[in-house]
Amino acid sequence: MRAADFDQAQAARFARLALDCVHQEYPNKIAHSMNSDADVKPPRELTPAFYGCYDWHSSVHGHWLLVRLARLFPRAPFAAEARRAVGQSLTAAHIAQEVKYLNADGRAAFERPYGLAWLLQLAAELKEWDDPQARQWAATLRPLEQAVTVRIAAWLPKMDHPIRIGEHNNTAFGMGLMVDYARIAGNAEFGKLVKARVRDYYLKDRNCPLSYEPSGEDFLSPCLAEADVVRRILPGRDFARWLTAFLPRVELEPTLVPDVTDPKLYHLAGLNLSRAWMLEGIVSKLPASDARRKPFVELAGRLRQAGLDSIHGEHYMGGHWLGSFAVYLVSGRGLK
Repeated sequence: MRAADFDQAQAARFARLALDCVHQEYPNKIAHSMNSDADVKPPRELTPAFYGCYDWHSSVHGHWLLVRLARLFPRAPFAAEARRAVGQSLTAAHIAQEVKYLNADGRAAFERPYGLAWLLQLAAELKEWDDPQARQWAATLRPLEQAVTVRIAAWLPKMDHPIRIGEHNNTAFGMGLMVDYARIAGNAEFGKLVKARVRDYYLKDRNCPLSYEPSGEDFLSPCLAEADVVRRILPGRDFARWLTAFLPRVELEPTLVPDVTDPKLYHLAGLNLSRAWMLEGIVSKLPASDARRKPFVELAGRLRQAGLDSIHGEHYMGGHWLGSFAVYLVSGRGLK
């Protein structure tokens, strides 16, 4: 499924995955730091905008999915239901509680960087949508958006080393979403900071050990995520030279999911999807004459198909988040 082939029927399938979970409170896996007995509350009270889809970050990018699909397919039958779901979540009272929760003592590391990066992606999607309701939601979300950028801007200057794992804490993936957000939002100061840290963390890297990937529970590729964020900050020819030293060889195969009922093992389906979009991002910055373009595109196609074939809505451990990864890929969200 190429971006050009992404149609309303396929969008409806992914929209249904998000619609079925954004307001489903349980099962729920909360990363909750408690300061007193008063913090013993259900998810819908702790974070009333983003309490569904099993965990906070999946709820955030589930809402992003609904906004993106309603924006791309405004006349689709699912669009009205998507709008109702987003409107139910993005109220001033809910966002005020989200800000209060984020800023409470002991939560400096809450959803950092993965969930916070997806929150900025949601804000960016709303800003790009020329729609009265989307503008209202963007304004409602603004206090949380601002709290997130303040949190990230305080964190990045203090972090001397990037996080190079294949799960949520990976800095390269999160910073890629942040760079895109800064460009779309026109937040030049925030963008300058993130790009500077990308340079500090990654431009001297060489010979990334792609053969060590994946670890058993990865849904991101540390090597490809790094290349995908670096391509966002370098001119094409400079990036091509950097990539030659960083990834002299790109040899990998689609991963198989041994047990779709296991939430961690199901990560491997997402790895196929994220590897595919990262390769497409890399290709987008390589010069037209670069010999790597064709094999990278072919590999991305195989990874794409394996990832899409692995999404089964009846298995909640994957269905609550894989739709977002699929939409990010097939709609070409990470490409300018």
